[in-house]
Amino acid sequence: MFFVYFLKCRDGSFYCGYTNDLDKRIEAHNKGKGAKYTMKRRPVSLIYSEEFETKSEAMKREYALKQLTRREKEELIFRN
Repeated sequence: MFFVYFLKCRDGSFYCGYTNDLDKRIEAHNKGKGAKYTMKRRPVSLIYSEEFETKSEAMKREYALKQLTRREKEELIFRN
């Protein structure tokens, strides 16, 4: 399984990524080893995720989500 996820950073910004181990990845972000973007915006918290069968599907979805405006991302995240 692969996941696409949104994190909410301490400064209120969102971070979108993909992984095959969601818990481990969030832990890495919070230890400062996840991504440059989240390193200085810790702690982060998971606010949204989607599951996919293949890495390719997850990467395509991640790309599509990153193209959304902030408002569109909020609508997706908070409508659930």
